[in-house]
Amino acid sequence: MENGFKQFSLKGKVSLVTGGARGIGLGIARALAGAGADVMIASRTEAQLKAAAASIYEACGRNVGTFCTDVSDLSGHAAMVEATLQRFGRIDVLVNNAGSNIRKPFLEVDEADYDTIMQIQLKSVFFLSQRVAKILKAAGGGKLINVSSLTSQIGVPNISIYGAAKGGVFSLTKSLALELAPYHINVNAVAPGYVRTAMTEAAFSDPKRLEWMLSRIPLGRFGQPEDIANAVLYLASPAADYLTGEVIVIDGGWLSA
Repeated sequence: MENGFKQFSLKGKVSLVTGGARGIGLGIARALAGAGADVMIASRTEAQLKAAAASIYEACGRNVGTFCTDVSDLSGHAAMVEATLQRFGRIDVLVNNAGSNIRKPFLEVDEADYDTIMQIQLKSVFFLSQRVAKILKAAGGGKLINVSSLTSQIGVPNISIYGAAKGGVFSLTKSLALELAPYHINVNAVAPGYVRTAMTEAAFSDPKRLEWMLSRIPLGRFGQPEDIANAVLYLASPAADYLTGEVIVIDGGWLSA
């Protein structure tokens, strides 16, 4: 990548990726590192962080910083950001990817369920973005990239809180793009469709549902973490410097169908 098109190179840039130890987040971290970026990945599980860092080093020969934290606990944000600055000296790109889900019928959702999902999927995105945006403003600009979801634009049974939170991320992306544009901070998001990861495995457990989901995807396959990672790489790169306030849906054509 560093010897290819310069507009896609991230050499000299530093990226912080939450939820970067597995699934889509790991794919994103690997893509950014492969483009030349220094990367800090954050996750709740130390063992997964170590394995992820090793896999990224094996894939592209770059050392990756790790920080063990639960991003839903806002009190840990300052230490995570400071650790990134201490190791790499700067932050240029924040990828808000960390997330979780609770699959439950709407009539059975309780307040604890609601607070758990909203805390990690929306509140933590809001306040971590605010903290990093202040750094980017002082530095003259940068990129905020959120991971929304196809469910921000369509209804899916039994994940009402998740869909509401991701809808909030969709709207937040638009609002922050306007407010932060004067500081040369680009704010965009990706909205994955059905990507098979550890977090989404429950959606793939029913063979009939699996067949139905696949029948709705014109490209005839489910997404892979790399499909999402490549779009994030574009948004993080100089190639997307004139793009802000956009939510790129990566769903194999589901919405078009």
